[in-house]
This record gives sequence, structure tokens and C-alpha cells, in this order.
Amino acid sequence: MKVKVMVKHDGYGQFPTFKKGTAVTIKEEDAHFLNWYACEIEGRQTWVPKTFFLGGALTRNYNPTELIQQEGDILEVKEIVYAWLIAADSEGITGWIPAEAVISLMPL
Repeated sequence: MKVKVMVKHDGYGQFPTFKKGTAVTIKEEDAHFLNWYACEIEGRQTWVPKTFFLGGALTRNYNPTELIQQEGDILEVKEIVYAWLIAADSEGITGWIPAEAVISLMPL
């Protein structure tokens, strides 16, 4: 599915891909994005969706890097996780962007 960025998204920081089974310290749930939790993974502060951890460990490989996108950019959605998308830009760079920042280009 293709989407168009309607609101510029700056993201924050680049992260490595953390491997399935990596320890994750869960903190509080985000007040705006339900089922997303502040956490620490290998000494880095970030966010993780509820379905990506269980019993203090990641249940799958996870890279929390957000895409840096401008209004009008077109993205290819790879996965939808709660209110966020894992998407690839025109250069093939993959990362997260909030669903509220995009609009679907699929016809109804």
C-alpha cells in the first residue's frame, strides 16, 4: 500500500536493529500512542510496541529508527503496528512513521 506524507516528520536518532531475544526494560505506556512503551534496549532509550516484547525480551528483530520525511513524499507501507507504520521511502530506506502523518493513496 502506498501513502503520501501530509505532515513533515523529523523522527529522532538512528538505531541499530536489535535481535529477537534482546533484553528490553519496559517503562511507562505512551499517553498518546496506546500500546507503545518507553523502554531501554542495550542502553538506548526508545519506544517499543506491546506486541514486540514479552517477559522482558524482544519477540522479533526490531529497529526503532523513524523515517525523516517531507510533506508530499510517497512511502510504501510494509507493516502497520498500532498507530504507526513501518514504511520504505523512494530510496529504499525503511523506518517508522506515525499513521496520523500520512494519507492512503489507495482508491476506495
